[in-house]
Amino acid sequence: QVQLVESGGGSVQAGGSLRLSCEASGYTYMAYMGWFRQAPGKEREAVATIYTVISSTYYAASVKGRFTISRDNAKKTLYLQMNSLEPEDTAMYYCAASTVYGGTWWQSEIYSYWGQGTQVTVSS
Repeated sequence: QVQLVESGGGSVQAGGSLRLSCEASGYTYMAYMGWFRQAPGKEREAVATIYTVISSTYYAASVKGRFTISRDNAKKTLYLQMNSLEPEDTAMYYCAASTVYGGTWWQSEIYSYWGQGTQVTVSS
């Protein structure tokens, strides 16, 4: 049984940093591993993903240059380093994983496995 457990969320002031972690278990291989977020009253959106097949990373335009996704294969842990945080980054952040090869990284439909979420709040 695949399990994804996020941690590292919290409250920070604008300009601050947080690092989210996602510990994964119960699987041997995933094609995509990434982060999504959902703010109150808004649709869930893709933030960043690693396509493990070719070790490529993808970012939403709104976070590119500020956020960095990485993973520790030995620990089966996915990270999201978030710098220069803005109030607009306030959301519940979810770790997600997909066994689908190809596909479109930002489409939540290809991700079969989701964590419970960790809240990030950025104050101005």
